[in-house]
Amino acid sequence: MIYLDAGTTYSKIISDEKLFEDEIYEKDGKHYFILPSNIIKSQNLIPTRSCGHMANASENEIIALAQGAQKNPEVREAKEATILDLGSRDAKWIKFRHGKFHDMDWNTSCASSTGATVEMLLKFYCVKPDELIFTPEKFAVTCGIFGMEKIMDSISSGIKPSEAISKFVHGIGFNAWNFCKKPEKIYLSGGFCENKCLVDSLKNYCEVTPLGRFVLCEGLIC
Repeated sequence: MIYLDAGTTYSKIISDEKLFEDEIYEKDGKHYFILPSNIIKSQNLIPTRSCGHMANASENEIIALAQGAQKNPEVREAKEATILDLGSRDAKWIKFRHGKFHDMDWNTSCASSTGATVEMLLKFYCVKPDELIFTPEKFAVTCGIFGMEKIMDSISSGIKPSEAISKFVHGIGFNAWNFCKKPEKIYLSGGFCENKCLVDSLKNYCEVTPLGRFVLCEGLIC
């Protein structure tokens, strides 16, 4: 069995077999992998179930997010749980009350390119992810394009690239919290779980529990 969450930049795979050498971890007899999506496309994998922008035969991502999140005991037992998935091209969230669906939204425009934009900025300005540190000041950004403009203007005025990008990341966190209707707590899914600056920025507005990058992929497993 192969379960694939085919993202724009990276793809997450859960498999019964060890398909690749670079394994993230093994759990309950299953192997977990994260690989660039362009590499996955050349592997001719035939997934049992798949979701994501780059998947040929896809399952609904919101359903995968909901099913994957509900496998977490804390989410399942919470009186109210808001699960936010921040990706390279979109942002989506779902809310449960007493374990039952209550609300959701999916944004592919204002949240578009946020994750991908951060990666591009880090590479362009030769900034390492761990150089990004939470800053109280934020850029009021609605998409990656406007964010890049603010960053370039700030750097031109003398601000360090790492500080400017950190302000942009804070803006992403603030927008994400507003997008989720300002919950008291967010269960975070996706690659931003590994971005301490984003997590700390979100914590400025609510409690945050990172669920990792395999939530959607685990939601594909029946």
